[in-house]
Amino acid sequence: MKIFTLLFAIFLVVLLVWTIYKSKVKKSGLKVPELFPEKWRRFLESEVQFYSRLSPEEKSTFEADIQRFLKRIRITGVKCEVTDEDRLLVASSAVIPIFRFPEWEYKNLCEVLLYPDLFTEKFDFTGDHRYTSGMVGSGGPMNNVVIFSKPALRQGFENRSDKFNVGIHEFVHLFDKQDGSIDGIPAIIMKNQSVLPWLHLIKSNTSEILSGKSDINPYGATNNQEFLAVVSEYFFERPKLFQKKHPELYRILSQVFQNDLAKRN
Repeated sequence: MKIFTLLFAIFLVVLLVWTIYKSKVKKSGLKVPELFPEKWRRFLESEVQFYSRLSPEEKSTFEADIQRFLKRIRITGVKCEVTDEDRLLVASSAVIPIFRFPEWEYKNLCEVLLYPDLFTEKFDFTGDHRYTSGMVGSGGPMNNVVIFSKPALRQGFENRSDKFNVGIHEFVHLFDKQDGSIDGIPAIIMKNQSVLPWLHLIKSNTSEILSGKSDINPYGATNNQEFLAVVSEYFFERPKLFQKKHPELYRILSQVFQNDLAKRN
């Protein structure tokens, strides 16, 4: 009986913490229209380079993927407003890595939180040492949640000359998690039994990064999972440059994402 009482008390505490947490966020009440609005289409054409390079048929597919994502995943602003444009950028970030996988769903995702600024690992966006622009939540009430700094999310799409996009970065982590763990080894690599060559490529490129001989973001040298996310940003943001500078990495990522982006104008 004492154990039952203790477990029930723990349950009540967890429920209370979750209720308080939810009361602090502003819920997204977006009603997704059946027909893709023309103003959404114009926004994607202007702001999402990946979409603008698609054929008309592919754009229709991308739009359908956007709507499916927005119908299933909540997008919530924490101390900030969430506009339709913000929702479209979040959804685009999710769709881009999995565009060639028509049956894909982020089954381990329920909600995306937008913060008004950079934040700490303890989810504080008001104090010092705020360096985080995006994070895949893990454990407790943050499980099945992705968090973005709203300004950083927008910056990732506004600057087309860099190799960075925090939206794509975090959703690649979820893509990586398909096999149950975020380890830098996507399921498609495991399926094709090419794990050792991939790990060797990570090791050699990490050495070049650490010795200052690579143009890959140094954050990619943190571990295998961050390497995958960082080079995927580069792959989607600057595919032709990535192919020129890193042909072997480009070849493998083209297979992973089933997309040969450098061939497009």
